[in-house]
Amino acid sequence: MRKIVLTLSILALVVFTALQFKPVKRTANAIITTVKPVNLLNKEGLTIKSRVKVPEGYKRVDYPKGSFQDYLRNYKLKAYGSKIINYDGSEYYWQMGHIGILDIPVPKNGLQQCADALIRVRSEYLWDHNRKEDIGFNFTSGHYCSWIKYAEGYRPKIRGNKVDFHKTASKDHSKTNFYKYLNLIYTYSGTLSLFNELPEINDAKNLKIGDMLIIGGTPGHIVIICDEVVNAKGDKLYLLFQGNTPAQSVHLVKNLEDNVISPWYHLQKDAVIPVSNYTFYNSKFVRFKK
Repeated sequence: MRKIVLTLSILALVVFTALQFKPVKRTANAIITTVKPVNLLNKEGLTIKSRVKVPEGYKRVDYPKGSFQDYLRNYKLKAYGSKIINYDGSEYYWQMGHIGILDIPVPKNGLQQCADALIRVRSEYLWDHNRKEDIGFNFTSGHYCSWIKYAEGYRPKIRGNKVDFHKTASKDHSKTNFYKYLNLIYTYSGTLSLFNELPEINDAKNLKIGDMLIIGGTPGHIVIICDEVVNAKGDKLYLLFQGNTPAQSVHLVKNLEDNVISPWYHLQKDAVIPVSNYTFYNSKFVRFKK
């Protein structure tokens, strides 16, 4: 009998305790409702601009048609739900950090990693806009390698940190040879060379589409701003895309730290900025020349 009384007493206590927590649960639900994120995705969109909606109170920053900024903002995306694929055809192990796959082939040689993907996008823009003379990048050694000289037949002879260029090939200005040139750049350039070569942006308020968040190193990482919005106060938000290591699909990333504005980002210099599966500490920004 005592056991029965004791059991009933315990049950009564449990019920009473549960009832006390009901108001708290309602309050928590109410709080969650007030900060419920707005869905800023248009799953039918097949460009960066059409895939992501503008947050309330913001508008897209205007850029001239044909500019690098306009080119990035309107870059083509694969169908929503497309997966990140590694260079060897396998699926990347983590598929939770992106909201779009850019329509950029991934070479099976494994060379097109994070910095390489952005070098490719920039180079293809210059090629498509008849600015081939502007295509060129420094090796990590600091030696400049231009597409025009490569197309004329000049090839690097590399001995340690010493690089000399000699004419050892026939002239070839074809698109096929252009991609061979890019493979050379992928091999000898990277985040460290871009960090040392490109001008740094000292004021984050001056950031624009095409600027890059970078940690230069071996390895380092780099992502690029591909869209930009501003509100009446002048506050800006940005979209980012990235390649990765191993070489894989170039992808438009979520903001995993702020699902209220995701996939948009606030960006600040010298701040800790988590981007998808990588965290930038003491963040720095650079910009392509010209």
